[in-house]
Amino acid sequence: MGLPRFNLHRPQTVDEAVALLNQHAGSAQIYMGGTELLLLMKRGLARPEHLIDCKSVAELGELNLNGGGDWSIGAGVTHRRLELDVDMARLLPSFVELEQHLANVRVRNVGTLGGNLCFAEPHSDPATLLIALGATAEIASPTGRRHVPLEDFFVWAFTTVIEPNEVLTRVLIPPLEENSSVRFERLAFRDRPAANLAYVRRDDTHRIVAGAVGTKPQRLREAETVAAGGGNSAAIFAAATAEVEPVEDASLEVDYKRHLIGVLAKRAVASV
Repeated sequence: MGLPRFNLHRPQTVDEAVALLNQHAGSAQIYMGGTELLLLMKRGLARPEHLIDCKSVAELGELNLNGGGDWSIGAGVTHRRLELDVDMARLLPSFVELEQHLANVRVRNVGTLGGNLCFAEPHSDPATLLIALGATAEIASPTGRRHVPLEDFFVWAFTTVIEPNEVLTRVLIPPLEENSSVRFERLAFRDRPAANLAYVRRDDTHRIVAGAVGTKPQRLREAETVAAGGGNSAAIFAAATAEVEPVEDASLEVDYKRHLIGVLAKRAVASV
């Protein structure tokens, strides 16, 4: 199945990419790894007249976990690079482990973190852990740059807050303190996450996020309160199952998804 015809543009900067999106408003699409976009185009589900290839935009490929301030992951950084980076392994081993189970090596070699987040596939792992880590998305637009907490980045399945003339530039993560704890749990079905859950504790702050069971990742604030209060496993399970908002799909029923999230929440909190 071949690709439809399109015009290819190769900007060298983020500003050039934004300008191209404005110039070809409504008919242009950012292209990085293309693991999702090219498949949609081959199936006739996406027909952009202009592809804006941003692989040469150096800023999008920057990965900086040592510069002081927030850790920064460029939107164009591949999953494979995150999987193999020594600083990621030292500072965020849970994220490295997550990446090791994402799709397959061929996909990880070309697929990017930014592409994964912008596609907003509900059955995905990275967003769940990043939200629990308190990450922020930096977005470039014609009027400058804005920052959106990643928990507000996703609107619905396959829908984000990014406007047609905007580009996701990087993800910012507040550094973890030495006494912080990070836990990521997942259950897979046919190589896709059927349910996942991230738990991050920073001093007295607890964040619990459920993913892959609804239309977008969800903060479980009641479960966070129970965890902060030292609630036992049964209380964590009850809070998580009561609060999560799963949707039924071809694989799993709603009640079973609730149960899975409860089990993962209990397991995550008990392990730190």
